[in-house]
Amino acid sequence: MPWETLPSWFWIMYYLFLLVTLAAGIVNVFRNRLAVLSVFAIALTITIPIIGLINSIGREDGMNEFEHLVAQLQLGSLWAIYVAMGLFYLLIYWAVLLKKKKTR
Repeated sequence: MPWETLPSWFWIMYYLFLLVTLAAGIVNVFRNRLAVLSVFAIALTITIPIIGLINSIGREDGMNEFEHLVAQLQLGSLWAIYVAMGLFYLLIYWAVLLKKKKTR
């Protein structure tokens, strides 16, 4: 199967996560809360999907995007490290946001 991809529900959740993160980042920048972290999160939510898409175009037949990302991480590809670390940062960003909201 040359066009193997992840299921539709995964892509809906992934892009919904990025969209909500982008919105939260913009709101926090305008409210001047965690502004530096939010600007970094905004930049990552814009660049991660673009870099991931561009570098997933030439993947091997029968390999989905996640398998390709893991394979490239094992090879030490800079783009794969950027995407993985960026997504990890966004998860940490949400943990900080939720913790800060809980303490208020």
